Amino acid sequence: MQELEIEFRNMLTEREYQYLVDLFRLKEEDFFEQTNYYLDTRAFALKNKQSALRIRKRSDQFELTLKTPEGKGLLETTQILGSDQAEAILNGSNIPTGSVRDLLEKLGIDYNELEMFGALTTIRAEKDYQDGLLVFDKNLYGGITDFDLEYEVENYEEGEKIFYKLLEKHEIHQEEAPNKIERFYKHVYQNKNI
Repeated sequence: MQELEIEFRNMLTEREYQYLVDLFRLKEEDFFEQTNYYLDTRAFALKNKQSALRIRKRSDQFELTLKTPEGKGLLETTQILGSDQAEAILNGSNIPTGSVRDLLEKLGIDYNELEMFGALTTIRAEKDYQDGLLVFDKNLYGGITDFDLEYEVENYEEGEKIFYKLLEKHEIHQEEAPNKIERFYKHVYQNKNI
């Protein structure tokens, strides 16, 4: 399965996050938890190609997703995994045959060298908004908690206008939000030369 991901993201203070949760009338039952387990080589070969590989656990479901740059977005190549496959990969087994492994080979990444190097847990709620999807995230990793708002769209130009108009209307400070794996790298590995 492949999908082009176009999204806009803004970091939020806890106060801004709570304001938006209240504004959109999100209730406790609207939130769910998911954990991303990040994989790369010891030399960070994927990171060096502006790509990322993760296993996402949500409830009892697991997805293996490779994100690679594509135009103004990211191309997501995803395989569904069984819990036994996901556990095996996280414990050092190879990536199973399929579209993700094929694309890794095309990128020149040796899937035998991949290791799980960290995890990030997100408490998330989603809300349809003007032909897109607003995503409210509280993220926990490396002993810190941060908050961000994402807006997933199909049309870059329209989505950009809608998202920044929303921030402006509600006086949300615009703060660039690197994607989650970048924030994880920066926080957890900030003192290492990667």
